[in-house]
Amino acid sequence: MNETADNKAPAKPRVVLGFDFGLSYIGVAVGQEITYTANPLITLKAHDGKPNWDQVTQLIEQWHPDLLIVGLPLNMDQSEQPLTHAARRFGNRLHGRYGLPVEWVDERLSTVEAWEQLMLKPNFLSRRDIDQLAAQCILQTWLREQ
Repeated sequence: MNETADNKAPAKPRVVLGFDFGLSYIGVAVGQEITYTANPLITLKAHDGKPNWDQVTQLIEQWHPDLLIVGLPLNMDQSEQPLTHAARRFGNRLHGRYGLPVEWVDERLSTVEAWEQLMLKPNFLSRRDIDQLAAQCILQTWLREQ
């Protein structure tokens, strides 16, 4: 029997979707707490930061996430910028539409890290791949902090 010391059943490892928000593209990655790893999933086209919500719904229905992570674009001095507010609105809309908890992760340098990964993976060659790799970096950051 696998129970904790206070006689409660252990928490089920969660499935998590991570989002790299952008006005034109939104990268998505999936991760889980069994191995604490994240994988790039898809890049969604967005119009002024608004995705095709039917595509987002399909991802929610396919992966059944327990939690959603949204990258928060901050300036290097940690101050907010207009895109920060748009990312917060996006996260709030995710919560409102799907009733899932949303957490935000500082995404500074995630795109730089994604470009570095892109250079190591010759099969990832398009601009759209960078967004899902950035989402993977954001989600991996969150998983490391758990």
